[in-house]
Parts: sequence; structure tokens; C-alpha cells
Amino acid sequence: MAVQRFQQLAHWGAYTAVVEDGRFVRAEPFFRDAHPSPMLEALPELVYSEHRVRRPSVREGWLARRDRSRSGHERYVEVDWDTALELVAGELARVRSEHGHQSIFGGSYGWSSAGRFHHARSQVRRFLYSGGGSVDQLGNYSWGCAQFFLPHVIGTFAPVTGRVTDWNSVVGHTKLMVAFGGLGLKNAQVASGGSGEHTLETWLRKSKAAGIEFVVVSPTRSDAPAFLDARWIPIRPNTDAALMMGMAFELVARGTHDRAFLARCCTGYERFEAYLTGRSDGLAKSPEWAEAICGVPAADIRALARQLEGVRSMLTLTWSLQRAHRGEQPYWMAITLASMLGQVGLPGGGFAFGHGSIQGVGAPRDVRAASPELPLGRNPAGAHSIPVARHTDLLENPGASYDFNGERRIYPDIRMVYWAGGNPFHHHQDLNRMRRAWQRPETIVVHETHWTPTAKHADIVLPATTSLERNDIGGASRDRYIIAMQRAIDPQHQARDDFDIFRELATRNGHEPAFTEGLDADGWIRLMYERTREANGKIGVQQPAFEDWWRTGWYEVPAPEKDFVLFEAFREDPAAHPLSTPSGRIEITSERIEAFGYDDCPAHPTWLAPVEWLGASGAATHPLHLVTNQPVDKLHSQADFGPLARAKRIGGREPIHMNPADAQARGLAHGDPVRVFNARGACLASVVPDDGVVRGAAIMATGGWYDPQDDGPDPLELRGNPNVLAPDLGTSKLAQGSSALSILVEVERWAGPVARQA
Repeated sequence: MAVQRFQQLAHWGAYTAVVEDGRFVRAEPFFRDAHPSPMLEALPELVYSEHRVRRPSVREGWLARRDRSRSGHERYVEVDWDTALELVAGELARVRSEHGHQSIFGGSYGWSSAGRFHHARSQVRRFLYSGGGSVDQLGNYSWGCAQFFLPHVIGTFAPVTGRVTDWNSVVGHTKLMVAFGGLGLKNAQVASGGSGEHTLETWLRKSKAAGIEFVVVSPTRSDAPAFLDARWIPIRPNTDAALMMGMAFELVARGTHDRAFLARCCTGYERFEAYLTGRSDGLAKSPEWAEAICGVPAADIRALARQLEGVRSMLTLTWSLQRAHRGEQPYWMAITLASMLGQVGLPGGGFAFGHGSIQGVGAPRDVRAASPELPLGRNPAGAHSIPVARHTDLLENPGASYDFNGERRIYPDIRMVYWAGGNPFHHHQDLNRMRRAWQRPETIVVHETHWTPTAKHADIVLPATTSLERNDIGGASRDRYIIAMQRAIDPQHQARDDFDIFRELATRNGHEPAFTEGLDADGWIRLMYERTREANGKIGVQQPAFEDWWRTGWYEVPAPEKDFVLFEAFREDPAAHPLSTPSGRIEITSERIEAFGYDDCPAHPTWLAPVEWLGASGAATHPLHLVTNQPVDKLHSQADFGPLARAKRIGGREPIHMNPADAQARGLAHGDPVRVFNARGACLASVVPDDGVVRGAAIMATGGWYDPQDDGPDPLELRGNPNVLAPDLGTSKLAQGSSALSILVEVERWAGPVARQA
């Protein structure tokens, strides 16, 4: 038996691909990784799955008569590569000629490969840019609200990308960490661009050993690992801003807020305090006021506020808090509360975003160090880019105007969608509405490794290789490892690399030199490594030569010599190190935001009730707030057909966790099949009574492959995809982020047919 071993990388971490007689048989975790993800065990089955796209395929109705009936249940005709490429190249040329570059939508949002060269979203954007441009997407679903909002308040969105006070500083100085939204280890299984080590559990255990006390504010107790012994504060979903206001009110009432820091490093605090105390609107935001909103007893709110007084504390918020209607407000309020405590810029103090959301947040890494990156080029149609979470609006409303970050914009008229490496039928909201909107474009082209719901709603599907079937370079901005991704097996069936597909299309349409710049895939990988090596050499990091790195399979960028503390220099001298805000300081009140005139994002942190929450009128009909979280058994929707995902389902359905009292009130027991529904749609699930869920809430993971029962306008979703229930509206006119966590539903026993199995 011939056994070979190849260094590889997935979003779940680095590993060695073991190949026996040409077949990938197992993934051995990277030897430096103390807490590897169990998802690596599923990789061999995923590569050889019956769900692989085997050959270029064209939807029968589109091929015969160019119809747009993309139901997800139609027959596909397999064609040869030349035929498929001619069809795609012809459509690109036709649409550009007849309607212009701005009629092609090429956002292709999705994680796709951990490799930085064969990253499908980067490849499709580079290809479309080189051919004249396309409508692109701005931001992301993960923290798209914060990306556009934070620069107005703190001058940058870098903290939400993971550049926060590092764990060495936390372990050495923090006494109390209050985690709004939790510190879930399952979320730290993954990192965009992969990781050499999974470090969150290690750092949390070090923090616990150092005597740090943890408080977790969340609708579910499971958002913190048991070994932390964290104090759980159960809260109604989407009400964290109100809780923080109640805490801030207590600080003002006791006179324990840091007036000196507020005066020296912030602007607009006095106006916010007038709102907080009720001087400006007659309504004091007291702990009693907050209790009525968030369900946390006023005495507990006071106690937590007092516990923070004079204590080196870190307030950390998961990304999920801004992924909700009015998601700007909890982030703004956390910055304000940390400023009132005077903790910003101190070692181990202040605020942070993303702990418990993804691997690598706060991991010690030289902030100057480069990571490999594929240059995308300039998008000639860039002025038509839209916020990522607004693509259904884009398809439905050509020519309509919308507000975004101080601008008035117009949705272009999309005739063709080009998607590669992502699954909008996972990431987007109100999926039944999105499926209806997908009937409008004349042509939809998708590159895919597997027959995902997005592939099943396309006109032309081109089979793409997996990471194991090509060489690549891996390295994430939150990780210190640069990984050589070495081709381990031959491409399966008729799969081709995205780069090779685009190169052939660019050749047919006359822009191959601009796309490839005269390099093949291996040439690009070498160039990306050398550019990273050169950049890191300027800061004293000596990476090995390309050949040595490729042979070894990995390189570890040295750890920084000094702990990174967010806004440390700014705190020490705000005049010498101002923030990139209009005032150069933290903007507790923002005149620039006020000038936008948005009624849904005022000048300072404000309690704005979400359109759907347990205090809304709609709760009378749909009395459960559904909290959708990241799955433990897959990455978003990747591997939903894999062995771990199958084992996690109950009766072929995703579990829905409910407080036992809520389940009992509906006559439901463990494993019962249920219909979860609201006015937007319905999906099936299986009940799991859970006393770690606050009353009135229900918890359900995203990622189930969208599986509508029929071709109707609002079909029952059989697999358990909760995004059929989520409202598709922006967080506010400012950020237009995703509001996926503001969902009211009802749950009832289901006696109909069960889900189709993977």
C-alpha cells in the first residue's frame, strides 16, 4: 500500500492529509494544535460524497427556452466543458453588451476555501473586475453592521475583525470579564483562512487559573464552557443595550463613573447622560426601567454595575449582538459603558468584540505582520456595490433608492448573477422571499463542489475542486501560521479549479492577460508568499525561502514582544494619537451620525425596540424569540450532509432548544417533531427541553440545507433551516446590516411528513 502525507488547511484548522493508494483516508490534526476540531474527521466523506457536482450541468428549462423557473427541484442536463464554457462566456458577453457591467451581480459571499489563492469569492471578483466590473457586495453577514458603524464612533472597525487587547494582557491584568452573548467554544472551531492552533479554550483556562471572574449575559447558559464557572445572567434576546443602560445609570447615581477619562478621551458624554438620566426625555433609564425590558432583576443590574466599579474589567460582545435589528446600539452602548468605567486603553481593560464568535480573536500576533492575500484589482463598476445583506432588495427593486451610511443610493438592474464558493440559501434571511427574487435574473451561474441549495437554484453549474485537489497558500490575519496547502489527490470527476475556469472564460472574452497577469496558479502562490515574506522582512520577521517553506509545510510568525492593548497610545496621549473620528476622540454622541437624519440610528446610544422581540405586539401571536446560532457540527452550511451533522439531527431535523416550561405549555417532549413558524415561513425541527434557555426564547442552529417541500411561494422547509423565518431588513439606514437574530415564532407539534434524509 502506497501511503503519502500532505500538509493541508481547512477553516476547521491545519492538518495532514493521509492518502493511501491515491485515496484520501483521514485528516491528522496539526501537531501544534492542542484542541483540534472534530470536524476534521468528516473531511474524507465530504470529498467523496455522492453530493459532489460531477460534470458541468445546465438546468433543463433554461437550456431549452431560457426560462427562469428556479424551483430547486428541476432536472439538470450534463454537458461537456467546452459547451458549458461557451454558454457562460456568451451570457457574460451578451449581458454586458445589452445592459452594461452594472447588470452583473458577482458578490459571491461565502467562506469557500481556506486557501487564499483558490478562495472562490476572491477569484470571481478578480475575474469580473478584469472583464469590466460588476455589482459587488460591501461588508459581510458576520459583522457587517459594526463594519460601517464603528468608524463613526471609534474611527476604525479593526476591533471587530479580531484586533482587540490580546489574551496575554487579559490574563495578566483583567479581574472581571463580562461576556455579552457568551464565550462559546464551538464557534472557535473555525477561522476564515484556517488556523494552526485552536487557542480559545487554552486562553480561557489560563484566565480562570489567573483568578479572572466571568459573567455571561445570554439567553442560554451553554454560551460559556462549564469549566469557567461563569455566573449566568439570563436575558431576553435583543435587550443588551437596555441592560447596559441600567448599569450606566447606576454608575451615575453613585457618582462612580470616570469623569476625567470621559472629559479627556470622549466627546458628547453630557448629552448622553441627559438621555440616560431622563433629563432630556423625562424617562430615567434606571435598573427598574431596564428590568421591564430585559427581564434581569433590577437588583442584579445594580450589583453587576457595582461589581465593575474600580475593577480592571473587560466587556466583550459577540458578533451576534450587532446581527440584529438596531444592532448598532449594544455595540455603541458597550463602548460608552467601558468609557464610563474609565477602562479603555488600560492593559486587560476596556471593550472587545468577537470573543466566542470565531477562532483567533485576541490571540497574540504582531499587528504589523502580513498574511497572504490575492490582489483583486479595481472594480470599474464599484460605485454600484451594495451592502451584503441587501441582495434580495437588489433583485426585487431595480431602480429603487435606499439609504446607506450617509448616502442615498440606487439599486441597479441585475440581469445575471455569478456566484462561486458560497451559499446564500444559508447566509441570507427570509429565504422564501429570496427564492422568489431569484426568479428575476435572466441567468445564474454557480461554481460548486457539491449540489448545495444554491447550485440547485442556478441555471449553469460548474464543478469546482476542493482544497485537497489543488495547491494553495493558507494564512489568516488572526493566526500566526502560514500553511502550505499541498495537493493530495486528483480532482474528482470533472472538477476544475475556479482559477482555471475563469482563465478559460477570460480567454474567450478577451481579458485573460488582465486576469492572470501572465501567471499560472503555482506562480500566483509563489508570488503571494514572496510578497508576504518581503512585507514581514521589513518588520524583522525572516520567513524561509519559498522552497523550504513548501517542503516543511508551514511557518510560524514569531509572537510579538509586547502585549497589544487596544487604544493604549490614544489613552496615554489623545492629542498625539487621535482616533480617526471627527473629534479625534471616542464619540459617545456623534454629530456626523446625527447629520444623517436617520430616525433608526440617533446621535448617541439609544434604546430602540427591535421590530421583533418579546416586548413587541407581535409576541401575542408568535410568543417565542428564536435565537439562531452557529452549529457545532458544521461551518455555516458546509458539511450539512456529513457524518457529524447527520448524527446531530433528531429524526432528520435540526434540534430546537426550549425552556422546559415553554415546551410543556405546548405539550411537547424531547424529540417531538414540531413546526416552527411565523408570517414569513415555516420549518421543521425536533424539540429539546433545556433548562439552560431563558423562558420565552428558543435556540436553533443555522446551516441546514434549504429544502422546500414544494414549488409554492411559501413552502414548508423540511430540513430545519431557520433563516426561512428571519426578517430581511437592515439593522438601520446607517449600516444596513443583517437583522437575522430578531425573530418571533410559534412552535406547534407536527404530524405531517418528516424531512428528507441527506
